[in-house]
Amino acid sequence: MPDQPVLAELSPGELHRTCDPASLPFETTAELPDLQDVIGQPRALRALELGSEVSSPGYNIFVLGVPGSGRTTLSQEYLQRKAAGEAVPDDWCYVNNFDDPRKPKALRLPAGRGLTLREDLRALVAYCEREIARVFESEEYVRERDRLVGDVKKKQEAEFSRLQEAVEQQNFAIVRTSFGFVLVPAVQGKPIKPEELEQLSPEQRAHLEQIQARLGEEVEKTLERVREMEKSAAETLRELNNRTLMFVLTPRIGDLKAKYAGLEQVIAYLETVQADILANFSQFQPADSGGQPSPGGQALPAGIASAAGWSNRYHVNLLVDNSGLQGAPVVVESHPSYQNLLGRIEHEYVLGASRTDFSLIRPGAMHRANGGYLILPARDVLVNPYAWEGLKRVLRDGAIRIVEIGSQLGLVSAATLEPEPIPLEAKVVLVGTPLLYYMLRAYDEDFAKQFKVRAEFATQMERTPESEQEYGLFVKSVVDDNHLPPFDRAAVARVIEHSSRLAEDQGRLSTRFGKIADLVCEAAYWARKEGQAVVSAGAVQRAIDEAIYRQDLLEERIQELIAEGTLMIQTEGRAVGQINALSVMALGDYAFGRPSRVTASTAPGRAGVIDVERQAKLGGPTHTKGVLIISGFLHGRYGQQAPLNLSASLTFEQSYDEVEGDSASAAELYALLSSLADVPLRQDRAVTGSVNQHGQVQAIGGVNEKIEGFFAVCTSKGLTGEQGVIIPASNRRNLMLRAEVVQAVDQGQFHIWPIQTVEQGLALLTGLEMGERQPDGSYPEGSFNHALMARLQEFSRAANKEAREGPGAADQEGEG
Repeated sequence: MPDQPVLAELSPGELHRTCDPASLPFETTAELPDLQDVIGQPRALRALELGSEVSSPGYNIFVLGVPGSGRTTLSQEYLQRKAAGEAVPDDWCYVNNFDDPRKPKALRLPAGRGLTLREDLRALVAYCEREIARVFESEEYVRERDRLVGDVKKKQEAEFSRLQEAVEQQNFAIVRTSFGFVLVPAVQGKPIKPEELEQLSPEQRAHLEQIQARLGEEVEKTLERVREMEKSAAETLRELNNRTLMFVLTPRIGDLKAKYAGLEQVIAYLETVQADILANFSQFQPADSGGQPSPGGQALPAGIASAAGWSNRYHVNLLVDNSGLQGAPVVVESHPSYQNLLGRIEHEYVLGASRTDFSLIRPGAMHRANGGYLILPARDVLVNPYAWEGLKRVLRDGAIRIVEIGSQLGLVSAATLEPEPIPLEAKVVLVGTPLLYYMLRAYDEDFAKQFKVRAEFATQMERTPESEQEYGLFVKSVVDDNHLPPFDRAAVARVIEHSSRLAEDQGRLSTRFGKIADLVCEAAYWARKEGQAVVSAGAVQRAIDEAIYRQDLLEERIQELIAEGTLMIQTEGRAVGQINALSVMALGDYAFGRPSRVTASTAPGRAGVIDVERQAKLGGPTHTKGVLIISGFLHGRYGQQAPLNLSASLTFEQSYDEVEGDSASAAELYALLSSLADVPLRQDRAVTGSVNQHGQVQAIGGVNEKIEGFFAVCTSKGLTGEQGVIIPASNRRNLMLRAEVVQAVDQGQFHIWPIQTVEQGLALLTGLEMGERQPDGSYPEGSFNHALMARLQEFSRAANKEAREGPGAADQEGEG
C-alpha cells in the first residue's frame, strides 16, 4: 500500500481542553439559583417519568448505573419533587376482629384521620369505664333492678310454698341435697327414718311410691316454672341493661358515626365496638358489694372488673400516619430485610408465655411508602433472606400481606395472626448495577414482569456551554447541602476540566457526581485550611493533587525501580526488536500508567509467532487475540508471494502478572518488524495502540495515564527534548493531560504524535520510509520493507535447505 505522510505532533492546546472562567455567567456560586432538575441524564429522567406515571401493573422501575453516578440521590430528588405535587395518601390502621381475633381488620382513612380515630376510641373507652360504672350505681338503676329481682323472688317463693303445702298434705317432705330436691315420706313434717320404712308392709310401701311418683312430677313442673321465671327475669334484666347501656352509648357512638360519615369501614367497626361493649359490659361494671349476682347473673370480684388488658381490644393500631406529609411519601429503605420491608408481628412474654394481638403489628417500608414511592438497593434486597421473594409476592398480588418469617421457616408452631392484607398503591424503584440488572433479567422469570421500566444512568454527558453552567448549579447544590464556602468561577472551571478528565473525553463531562461532590468538599477543606473565604481554582487543584498523593504509593515505588534500573526501561538510544509499550494499572479508584519493555526475536522456521505470555499462561484472551491479529497482518502484508518461513517470539520483559488487553499490539508488531528487518527502533519514544489485520491503528483506553506514566519516567531519567509517545489518532479527543505534561510539550521537551497506520508509527520509530511495492514485487533500496523482505528471503532459503538436507544444514552452510 502507498506510504502515508507522518502526522505532525500535537500542539499544547490539543492536549487539554480548558474551561474559560469568563464563559461562566457568575462571580461565585452564591449568585446561582438552586438546582431544580436532574442534569445530564435525559434518558433516565424520561424513564423515571414513565414509570412513575403509568398506573398499570408491573411498571416499577430499575435504576441502573455505576456506583457514584448519583443514581440513588438523583432518583430520590426527582421523585421527591414529583411527589410534592401529588395527593397525600390515606392512613392505615389495624383494629380488633371481635369475631376472630386472629384475623385483625385493616381500616383505611383519609390522611390525619387515623390519629383522630385512635384518640376517639381512647376517649370512648375512658367514657365507658366512667359512665357505665356510674349508671349501674345510680339509684334509678338499682331500684329498678331490685324491683325486678324482688318480683322474681316473690314468685319463686310462692311457687315453693304452694309445692310445700301440696307435699305436706300427702305426708311427704322436700329435702334439698347437693344434687337437687328429694321427696321423702314424713310424719308431721319430719322425714321417716329408713328403718321405720322397712317395717311397713309391701302394700304400704307401694302406696308411698305411687304418691312419691305423683309428687315428683309436680316438683318437676314447679321447678320448670321457677326456671322459666329465672329466664324471664334474666331476659328482663338484659333488656334493662341494654336500655341502660344504650342510653349511655347511643349518643357517643352516634356522634362518632356522624364524625366519620362516608367511611363505611369505620362505621361498621364502630357498630361492632358497640355490640362488643353491650355483650361484655360487665367488664366496665362494679361488682355488688354484698356478693349479689350482677345484672348478668354472675358474681364479679370486688372493684372494677375492667383492666388495661381488656380495654386494649378497642385500641386502634395506627399503622401508617400520614398526617405530617405534604405530598406523596418517598421512602428510601437502606436495610431492606424481610421484616423491615413487609412489616412484622411482635410478641410479648408474660410469665414465660408468648402472646400477641393486633396492637403488636408493626409496619414495614412498603406500608410507609404506600401511595408514593419506595427506593431500595437491589443488592441488599437480594442478599437478605426472603426479602426478594416477599417483594415479588407483594408486587404480584398487589397487596401487602404480613406473614411472620418464623412461620415460613417452620420455627413457629404456635398460632399467630393473619392480618387483613392492605392494597398496594406504591411504585418500587430498585437501584443497582448494570450487571445485576442483566443477571436478574436473564435468570428471574418474574423480574421482567414486575420491573418493566429501565432507567439507565449514563456516566457521561455532552460538554456544552449549557452543561458547563449546569455544572455550576451542581457545585452550588453541594456547597449548600454541606454548608461550604462558595466557589468562584475559576474554581468551577477547574472542576469542569477535571470532570472531562474523569470522562476521558474533551467533548464530555462525567456524570459520576459522587466523585465530583467529593472533590467539591475536599477543595472547600483546603480553602478553609488556607484561610480562603471563597474557594479558588488553586484549592481545587490542591484537592486533586492531594487525592493523587494519597493513592500513588505503588506508582511512586515503580517509578523508583525504573529510575534505579531494577525495572529496565530505556529512554534514549536505539535497539533492534525492542520497544517501550504502555499499560495501565488500576488500584481501586486510582489508575496510573507504566511503561513495559516488549521484545521480539526471530529466526528461520515454521513455528510462526509464538506468544510467550500465552505459553506461560500469563496472557489473557484479548491479548492472545491481539497477537493472532499480528500474525494475520504479517501474512497479509508479506506472505502473498511465498509462504512465510519464520519462528518468532514476543514477550513483555519483567512481567510477572497476567497480561490482558490488545492496547500493546501495535508495540508488539513494531518490535517484531524491527527484529525481522534487523532495523533498530528509537527507545525515547513509547507506543500505545491496537492494530487490525490491515495495519490500521485503533483507539485504546487510559491514554492520559499512559502518556503521563512515560513522561514521569523520562523526567526522572532526564528530558532530552526528543522523547515522546505515539498514540492512535482516534484518541486525540480523549486527551486531558496534567499541566506539567502540557507545559513540557509547549517547551519542546516532550512530544505526542497521533498516527493512523502502522507505516506512520514505523517512520517515527526508525526514520525510514516503508517503501512501496514495485511491479516486480520488490521494494526500493533503503526502505524498511526492502530490508524486511531481504531477511524473509534469507529465512526462506534457510528453511528450504533444512527441509532438503535435514536439520543443521543451514548452520553448516553458514560455517562454511
